[in-house]
Amino acid sequence: MIPYVLRRLAQAVPTLFLVVTLSFFLVRLAPGGPFDLERPLPAAAMENLRRVYGLDQPLLVQYGRYLAALARGDLGPSFSVRDLSVAELFARGLPVSMTLGGLALVVSLVLGTLLGGLAALRRGSWLDHAVTTLGTFALTVPGFVVAPLLQIAFGLSLRWLPVGGWDDGAPRHLVLPVVTLALPQVAVVARLARAGLVEVFDRPHWRTLRALGLPPRVLALHALRGAALPVVSYLGPAAAGLLTGSVVVETVFGLPGVGRYFVDGAINRDYTLVLGTVVLIAVFVLVLNLLSDLACALIDPRLRDFG
Repeated sequence: MIPYVLRRLAQAVPTLFLVVTLSFFLVRLAPGGPFDLERPLPAAAMENLRRVYGLDQPLLVQYGRYLAALARGDLGPSFSVRDLSVAELFARGLPVSMTLGGLALVVSLVLGTLLGGLAALRRGSWLDHAVTTLGTFALTVPGFVVAPLLQIAFGLSLRWLPVGGWDDGAPRHLVLPVVTLALPQVAVVARLARAGLVEVFDRPHWRTLRALGLPPRVLALHALRGAALPVVSYLGPAAAGLLTGSVVVETVFGLPGVGRYFVDGAINRDYTLVLGTVVLIAVFVLVLNLLSDLACALIDPRLRDFG
């Protein structure tokens, strides 16, 4: 297992380097700058700001300095939020994003596996078709459409839940954002679980186990283990979807998470804040993909030879 982990880490380092490099130059190619205001600053003040933040240096020099700082774990200062570094902003926003993403991941795994299992057990029935149809609907409707609909229905019309805000993570404020984030992932997990279980049910050994009269609990354990591989392998992409989806959800619901900082940074041309968010998301995706692959290798040891 250790050589497998080392191979995966060796693959992750150049991937992260490529993400950082492309993001750095794409951000700098965007029109405008971090100090462009409606009322332009005097030329001397603008030049002083550029000198203080190192923006007066050639682009390749700035790139080299950013890589050196990143290697030390320094994400740099924020250009738009005065007196705070990018790391300090993430220390505030990361708990919010991780809370939303973690809850949405748990909901999608539990609910998606349950729906997929029911659809597989009732293959070809109205329940199977209903799960498939609802899954297609959840996948095709984007989060920026689902979120306002939930706000109107449960916040403004029924007045059951607040339409936005954080309130220190109060459960009532978490329901709508978590549901918005989890819906597409529930659909994917349900499809994967159904496909995996159907494949297990069609295997000869499953019919042999049923013919032996094993208890339902033992049968369920065998079925879930056989169908777990596609669901577990999707954990990495699911986490990536939750992280990218949080950008929209946190903006719509007014939550102070990392996704909201990314949007504000992009609007204000805050180079370091945007780059820091990209690096953070990339690291999370690579780590979660590695953990997902490790779990798959534990379930099926044959996969270690292909890492």
